[in-house]
Order: sequence, then C-alpha cells, then structure tokens
Amino acid sequence: MPGEVLRIGVIGVGRIGRVHIETIQSIKNAAVTMVADIWEEGARQVCEQYGIPKYVKDYKDLIAAADVDAVLICSPTDQHASQIIEASRAGKAIFCEKPISLNLNIIDEVCNVVEETGALCMVAFQRRFDPTFRRLQSAVTKGEIGDVHMIAITSRDPGPPPVAYIAQSGGLHCDMAIHDFDMARFITGSDIVEVFTKGDCKIDPAIAEAGDIDTSLVVLKFANGVIGTISNSRKATYGYDQRVEVFGSKGMIQSENLRPNMCTLATAESVHQDLPFNFFMDRYTEAYKVEMEEFVKCALAGSKPPCGVAEGRAATKVAMAAAASMKSNAPVAL
Repeated sequence: MPGEVLRIGVIGVGRIGRVHIETIQSIKNAAVTMVADIWEEGARQVCEQYGIPKYVKDYKDLIAAADVDAVLICSPTDQHASQIIEASRAGKAIFCEKPISLNLNIIDEVCNVVEETGALCMVAFQRRFDPTFRRLQSAVTKGEIGDVHMIAITSRDPGPPPVAYIAQSGGLHCDMAIHDFDMARFITGSDIVEVFTKGDCKIDPAIAEAGDIDTSLVVLKFANGVIGTISNSRKATYGYDQRVEVFGSKGMIQSENLRPNMCTLATAESVHQDLPFNFFMDRYTEAYKVEMEEFVKCALAGSKPPCGVAEGRAATKVAMAAAASMKSNAPVAL
C-alpha cells in the first residue's frame, strides 16, 4: 500500500549482510528494524552505524518479532534451509542468499513448506537485476539476434577467498559458478539438460587440499538446443572479469567488463584502458539496489518474486551436476 514501510530483520551481519543493510538505507519504503548474529560486537557495531533499533543473538527472536515483516537470511549456507522454513511458518516475507542448501532433498523440503504456507521467498541472484545482463536477456527475448545458437559466460574473481571459507563453501560450482548457471538459464530462457565439466587447481594447492578446484570450464546443453560454455577462475590478475556473449542466427550481443571509467586512451605507443572493477560489490552496486527494491515491492504487494525457491533449486541442481561431471569425467544429464 502507498506509504507503507517494510520492516526488515537481517540474520547475519557479515559481508553480504552489510551490503544489503547499506542498500536498504536508500530505499524509502523499507527499513531495517532488527539484526541477529551470535557475533554480538559486530551486531552492535552495525546497529550503531546504521541507526538500527535492536540486535539479538538468537535469530529465532528476530523471526518471532512483531516489528519484523520480512527476513533477510545472510547466515552461513547450512542454516539457510531451516531459517527459510521457520520464517515461512511465521508468516514473514523472505529473502535468502544462495544456495538454499547443498542437499537437494533438503531444498525439496524447503520448496514444499514455502508452497504449503504460501510464503513469499526470493533467492538472491543479483546478476538478474544488472542493467547490462538484462539488456542481453531482452535481446534474446525480443528476437533481436534471431534463434540463439550459443552462449559463452566468463566469470573470474580477482582473487580467491580464504581457504577456510572454501572448505565449507560447497565447492566452486555451488559457491561461485551457481550465479553463472542461473544467468545462463535467465538469458536463454531455457533449462539446462546436460553438463560436462573439466576442472583443476591452477592457483593455490591449498585449495586442492581443502577438496576444491579454482579453475573450471563447463559445457552446457539446453532444452531449447542452445550450446553454452562457462569459464570460471578464482584469480584474474587484472580484476573482476564478467563477460557474456550470445550468438544467434541474426547476429550477436556481448557485454564487456565494466571499469571505474569507460575511457580509452590512444597514443602512438599504445591503446590503454583502466582495469575492470576489482570487487563484486563495486561491479554489482546497481544490481544489488534494484534486486532489493524488487524484493521490497513484492513483499509489500504480496506478489510473486522474479526468482524464488524453484530458481534456487534449478541452479543448485546444475551446480551439483557440474561437480559430478568433473569427478566422473563424463557428461551428466539433468
């Protein structure tokens, strides 16, 4: 309703929790009324910094609070499913970071509870809300490049996260490439039906010791016949590398890396551009804002979010198939 303000409680005040809290400050019909984190000092600091009235240690207190209409779940992955279920049964609108879980049976349970309770649950895939990637998707939808033949996604981080994080992340495909699997489905408008993966450790042997890889190439087959590739690396020395190319019967559309400025300096000696952004929060600042605005709009209107638990399940299923393909050295059908 006009003039209504969505009162939001945030579970988890780590890096991504703070990103969302910062973003909400600029949304006029939303306010953070409470945060929950077992790290009391961090919760207290966030409340002081952003003028949030209250913090609690136990997330259950936040979910039960009468002055919380919507719950943002920014906790560790292994807590996502249970918190979605509890918030659903409490009648709250829900925004949850990916993935829902690293277990498909648990994700199915979450999907069933969300359906039974009629809860509004949006899964965080901020790249869907990036203006550049929306333009790519629009070109496909409108037929501007004709029948789509191929899609190529490049997604490389400027540097790997701490090995301690990698060890409990679910692996490169479920932690990092899951965004690219969702993007591939979003842009092509089709489900992925087969994956074939090659992966290795090229950057840090400690990542291999933690049971993961840092370099991956995935070949995709889509239900609508499109062929795709996704190239991932945990370390690109030149910055945050985010590029997409879609090729079709009438032409091609591609997106290049965004930089702090888009100037090109050309002299007799060289043609020079500044490096791309070096952090995902800088590259996707606008996407995070549009994503949260969309969640607030859906929560206040009681409308279906653009990416819910079904989309979260689909991307996770592809990520798991990609990891299985790498281990078996064979294509995996979904």
